Amino acid sequence: MRSLLVLGSTGSIGVQTLDVVRAAAGRFGVCGLAARSSWRELAAQAREFSPRFVALEDSEHASELRALLPGSCELLSGPNALEQLCERADYDLAVHGVVGARGVRASQAVLARGKTLALANKESLVVAGEPLMELARSRGGAILPVDSELCAIHQCLASGSLESVRRVVLTASGGPFRDTAPEDLQSVTPAMALKHPTWSMGPRITVGSATLMNKALEVLEAHHLFGLGAERIEVAIHRQSVVHSLVEFVDGSVLAQMGPPDMRGPLHYCLNYPERAPSTLRGFDLTLFRQLSFEPVDPRRFPALELGFESLRQGGDSGAVLNAADEVTVAAFLDGRIAFPDITSINRQVLAQRPGRAGSIERLLEADQSARELARRAIALAPHARPSAPR
Repeated sequence: MRSLLVLGSTGSIGVQTLDVVRAAAGRFGVCGLAARSSWRELAAQAREFSPRFVALEDSEHASELRALLPGSCELLSGPNALEQLCERADYDLAVHGVVGARGVRASQAVLARGKTLALANKESLVVAGEPLMELARSRGGAILPVDSELCAIHQCLASGSLESVRRVVLTASGGPFRDTAPEDLQSVTPAMALKHPTWSMGPRITVGSATLMNKALEVLEAHHLFGLGAERIEVAIHRQSVVHSLVEFVDGSVLAQMGPPDMRGPLHYCLNYPERAPSTLRGFDLTLFRQLSFEPVDPRRFPALELGFESLRQGGDSGAVLNAADEVTVAAFLDGRIAFPDITSINRQVLAQRPGRAGSIERLLEADQSARELARRAIALAPHARPSAPR
C-alpha cells in the first residue's frame, strides 16, 4: 500500500485525488490531509480516510474541527500547518493541490525529505523552479507533474531522451474567449471568464485559461521540469482538450498523450507511477475523438502568453514576480476592481519593474511580496478601477 499526503484536500485537485483513492480500494492509504479553511469538509474526509494527521491553516476553527475528528487523528493548525504536516508525516508521495505561491514552502518540505511530489501547485516551479529542482536532485526526491499538459510530456518522454526532443507543444483550450474579438474583451465580466468550455477548475486557474496566463506559467514549468529552452517550447490552441500535449523528436516523429478532459487521469498516472494500474477512467471515445483541431495562438487576443517567454528569457526572480502579479490582478478582476484586459497589462508592468531578488527560495519569496505590492499600486491607478464587489 502506497501512503499519501493530500495537500489542499478540499479543493478541486484534492477531491479528485480522493476519488482516485476510492476507486483503487486497498492500493493507497491516506496518512495526511490538509486544507486552508474548509474545516467541515476536512472533518468529513478525515472520518472517511482516518489519516494520522490533519492540518488546517485557519487556526480560528481548529477547536471546532478537533471535536469532529476521529480520536486517532492529530490536528496541526496555524499558518505553518502545511509545512509541519510535510515534515512530520510518514508518506511515500505527496499530492500538492494547494493554489498559489503559499504552496512553495510545502513543496520545499516534501523534497527536502527526499519524497516524491505529485505537483499540481504550478506556482512552486514558476516561483522557485531552480532551487526546488536542485533540492530534488540533491535529496533523491522526484517531481511528477499533475498538470495535464506537463503530465502528457512526462509520459511522451518515456519514448526518448531529452536530447532527442526537437520541441514540445503545450496545448491550450483557448478558454471562453477564443473567438471573442480583442476589442470586446474590455466588457468581459468575472462570470463570463469563469465559464470554461471543457474543464472544471478553481477560479484562479479558470481565469488564467481565459487570459492564457496559465499557459505562460506552464512554459516556465516545462523549462524547469524538463530542461527545455524557450526555442523548444511552443503553444497551440486545441479546442477539444483531448490532446494534452505533443512531443516532436529530432527524427520528425510526434507523440501525443490523449484522453478526455478529466484531471483524474493525470492523478491516477502520478499516484501509480512508474506502474500503469487498471482504472475505470474513460479512454478512446469516438464522440470525443472524432475531430481534433489545432490552431496558432492569436497574440492580439492572448497577449499574456508572451509574458511567459519573456520571463523565461529574463530568468532570476521573473517567474516569482509574474506569478505574484497575476495572483493579485486575478483577485482584483474577480472582485470587480479592474477590467479583464488590465490583468495582462498590469502583469506586464510589474514584470518590467521586477525587484531582481534571485537565488534562494527566501529571496524569491521576498520578490513575490515586492511584486504583490507593485501590483496593488498599479491596480489603484488603473483607469478601470472601481470599488471592490462584496464577497
